[in-house]
Amino acid sequence: MQFLVDAISALTELVYPRVCPACDGPLENGRKDICVACSVALPFTDFHLWDDNPVARHFWGRADVTAATALLHFQKDGRVQQLLHHLKYKGRKDIGELLGRMLGAQLQQHPKLSTVSAILPVPLHPRKQQRRGFNQSAVIAHGIAQVLSVPVLETVLLRQVHTSSQTRKGRLQRWSNVDGKFGLQHTDQIAGFHVLVVDDVITTGATLEACIQLLQQVPGVRVSVAAAAHAVS
Repeated sequence: MQFLVDAISALTELVYPRVCPACDGPLENGRKDICVACSVALPFTDFHLWDDNPVARHFWGRADVTAATALLHFQKDGRVQQLLHHLKYKGRKDIGELLGRMLGAQLQQHPKLSTVSAILPVPLHPRKQQRRGFNQSAVIAHGIAQVLSVPVLETVLLRQVHTSSQTRKGRLQRWSNVDGKFGLQHTDQIAGFHVLVVDDVITTGATLEACIQLLQQVPGVRVSVAAAAHAVS
């Protein structure tokens, strides 16, 4: 029986060879996510190594953030954009979990980010999540949780109003697009906690800022933020 399974798998690989989602090149034998060349060439930010990094600066004077970081630099048409495209639009949740585990490994090295008690993914509106089938930020969050061994709470932050994509909006447009669009429930689950809010890509920080301001209404909550990628606005 196993011989038949292996034969079918080999035939499938021959007809539909697995390719790297970052560069569209062939995957080496045994690799299921990204190729060796791309894993070496990924543009890591190392923001977890310095407190006043570009992600943290988004919130200076706007929101009280304990710590902030992002795993990768996002560039248009680059490897990171391709990876996130496969995650969001081609259902490659394995890529999101991989990025989450990579991010989690960096968080473990940070004296503040390693102390988070719970992870809150930035929510999608239920209509968008139903259409996509999953929340990409939650997938990344679960990858982080595999490393940090803390719970992912997907029902605390809510997106109450469906908003249009942030992709082509400027800073003011991004803020007006999310202002008042989020809500909270089950706040007893995070009272007194240090929570990590996770997004897929940070550009201006408007979405995260809206979430942070809500969360800071909960007694004793400290908020940190992390994302798979950071894009220059």
